[in-house]
Amino acid sequence: MKNILLTGSSRGIGAAIASALDLPEVMLIGHGTKSGIAADFSKADAPAALWQAALDQLGGTIDVLINNAGIFDDNPIDQDDAAWVANWERTMRVNLTASAELCRLAVRHWQQRGSGGRIVNIASRAAYRGDSPAHWHYAASKAGMVAMTKTIARGYARDGILAFAICPGFTMTGMAEDYLASRGGDKLLADIPLGRVAMPDEVATAARFLAIDAPPSMTGSVIDVNGASYVR
Repeated sequence: MKNILLTGSSRGIGAAIASALDLPEVMLIGHGTKSGIAADFSKADAPAALWQAALDQLGGTIDVLINNAGIFDDNPIDQDDAAWVANWERTMRVNLTASAELCRLAVRHWQQRGSGGRIVNIASRAAYRGDSPAHWHYAASKAGMVAMTKTIARGYARDGILAFAICPGFTMTGMAEDYLASRGGDKLLADIPLGRVAMPDEVATAARFLAIDAPPSMTGSVIDVNGASYVR
């Protein structure tokens, strides 16, 4: 049995990942107000509280952490200075710092158990390509997530602790639909050679593979799911 903690499981990619992990060999704890343990990642104590609640429900053992929770808010540079900084810091806390805290707790948990574990971080194409002028903070948070994933992979592979990241491009979730509409959807779609945005279940298929089946030698890998809109 694999005990898995998945953040941001209430909707979009997270809900699709939860569905993909609805397997006999998986015990899944979801984070989200609709689907599991509520935790507001803008609050400093939320990640640790979520981790402990998940441990309690899973009998003291977590084998896989999937960090999916995130926000995608506009932050135009021409707004008030204090507001811009506050928005930057909120996105960093929710998208990156909360994920980092959970990764740290997971690594320490596996070290104390003397067993391996897996981390799957849902980053973004923006980590490599950047994003719109109103989304510096979002791109930076996802780039940080990719760098963190690679660092964990390099630092703890000898302990059987594996780390992977997925970088979706536009995905048909509520956030992407709003953004596509605001940025002229047809023009953005023309930039995707596949001719459409990704579907949540496509990202979920990659997440399930990395969480359960990916060979250990893949640790540190970053998987792109973006219809060839950005290739590395």
